[in-house]
Amino acid sequence: MSTVISTSPLPIVSRLLKPIEFASALLLVVIVMLLLVGVVARYVFSLPIVWIDEVVSLSFLWLAMLGTAIAMHRNEHLRLTLFLEMMPERVRGFVHALALVAIAAFLLALVHPAIIYAEDEWFVKTPALDLPNTFRVSALAFGILAMLGVLVVYASHTVTKANLLAASIVVAVAACACWLGSDFLTSLGLYNIMIFLVVLVALCLVAGVPIAFCFGLGALSYLGFTTTVPLMVVIGRMDEGMSSLILVSVPIFVLLGCVLDATGMGKAIVDFLASLLGHIKAGMSYVLLGSLFIVSGISGSKVSDMATIAPALFPEMKRRGHKPKEMIALLATGAAMADTVPPSIVLIVLGSVAGVSIAGLFQSGVVIAAVLLVALALLARWKARHEIMENVRRASWSVIGRALMIAAPALVLPFLIRSAVGGGVATATEVSTIAVLYAMIIGQVLYGGIGWRKVYSMLVETAALSGAILLILGTASAMAWAITQSGAVQSLSQFLTTLPGGVMGFMIVTILVFLILGCLLEGLPAILILAPIMFPIAKKLGIHDIHYSMVVVTAMNIGLMMPPIGVGFYVACRIGNTSPDEVMGAIWPYIAALLVGLIAIAAVPWFSTVAL
Repeated sequence: MSTVISTSPLPIVSRLLKPIEFASALLLVVIVMLLLVGVVARYVFSLPIVWIDEVVSLSFLWLAMLGTAIAMHRNEHLRLTLFLEMMPERVRGFVHALALVAIAAFLLALVHPAIIYAEDEWFVKTPALDLPNTFRVSALAFGILAMLGVLVVYASHTVTKANLLAASIVVAVAACACWLGSDFLTSLGLYNIMIFLVVLVALCLVAGVPIAFCFGLGALSYLGFTTTVPLMVVIGRMDEGMSSLILVSVPIFVLLGCVLDATGMGKAIVDFLASLLGHIKAGMSYVLLGSLFIVSGISGSKVSDMATIAPALFPEMKRRGHKPKEMIALLATGAAMADTVPPSIVLIVLGSVAGVSIAGLFQSGVVIAAVLLVALALLARWKARHEIMENVRRASWSVIGRALMIAAPALVLPFLIRSAVGGGVATATEVSTIAVLYAMIIGQVLYGGIGWRKVYSMLVETAALSGAILLILGTASAMAWAITQSGAVQSLSQFLTTLPGGVMGFMIVTILVFLILGCLLEGLPAILILAPIMFPIAKKLGIHDIHYSMVVVTAMNIGLMMPPIGVGFYVACRIGNTSPDEVMGAIWPYIAALLVGLIAIAAVPWFSTVAL
């Protein structure tokens, strides 16, 4: 999982990005402070401030687009590297150059439409402040130009001129051939969906093009070569896909995960569970799973969860005879299990895209994670039957009490988040800001605090990761729109609703589709592309939207951890510093346990709806 940009810093780009990094950090602070002021004004003084949402919306899109440029430079745009790494060195160099040129072509094609889009929005005024919408949407043009600048500097420093020239010729010839043959392509009708939105996107993925740009290239090529739709539509769909106020909680929960890691609040939870359960067989496996369950309810990020828990538990697990490959397998599948625990970024995005109650998703997600937790815990206990327990002593009640006292402020946070959203007291976005404030204060007072330099680096890191996530949402929104407008959705809907087996047949197809797409596309893109297609069909078949959401998210999370392609699997191996080849054989029993849990969730709607 990486980007088109090398991890070796380019001094010129680093200096040029300093103002962008500062602006992104400032924007994130402004967003958090404004949302907090809005919550206090509304709930404490009963005086809602109507202009806050407009300023937050403006700041949010700028934060996202500035973050995309930072992510480009920091190696944080998600891409599939498995196939690229299998290629011979000479071929890899050319394919890498081809990926760079393809991304540059996509960005160049969007520059003019983005500028025109910003000019047209001058006549659209915001309701409260009466500001032209141009102030907000001009962020798209700026971000596209900033990414293009970073890309050009990087390519000029790292790619040979021969490879760059050859790749440019290939891309230019392909584009000219499509343009000259546009009449023929138009006559192909729905086959163009297969050519541009399946084959082209797949080729880009194999070449190592970041996922966001794969979707963008597919949508842009399809609309540009086979329809008369203006390319400005792509910009408009990107704007819509990235600008929902519900998504403001994404960067704030990412920031919360950074605070959790920096203050040691996550480690305090791990230490408490270890003192409570560490003396029994499979105890440390239970601690690992329980820690993921609880910590996931604070950070909302699988990567943050795994990075917090692995260093705290792995040394003791090794001492007790756990093999590294087994520990990584449990870590990866445990992270997949815990991803429905609120505040799950995937659930927030799904609620936004599919129109499902986020409060309902949060309530149901805890129960679904508990079902999967039981399946993994039973397997862990069976595997621990030969665990070495010599010299392992039960912790005294005084030690447990002391660990509980230290962990208590951190343990309160996930329950605060779940109860506030589930009870309708506050939205996911509002709760995220309250949680950040709580974590910052508690971390400063009880857990040693965070220096200003560290706070700044966390803000910039949050902007970069959020930009990478939100760009995927934007380009996937454009791709989903292109698929919908083609008429393919109606044909697919008719096919799926007539599948043999009724509801169960549709559920089986859903599980298979999201397992595969979870492997290939990571979580959010799969949801964005398929949710508008699959959810109306599920509703027509009488499937509860919360139940269907839990099946979709669980299948997708399992796919994310399935070797040899699942991105999350490689992230877990990297965090545990273990070879993927070694872990690959060990993870399948844990994947099987999750699949058993998934079948139970799909077959028994009660698991998904009991908490509603």
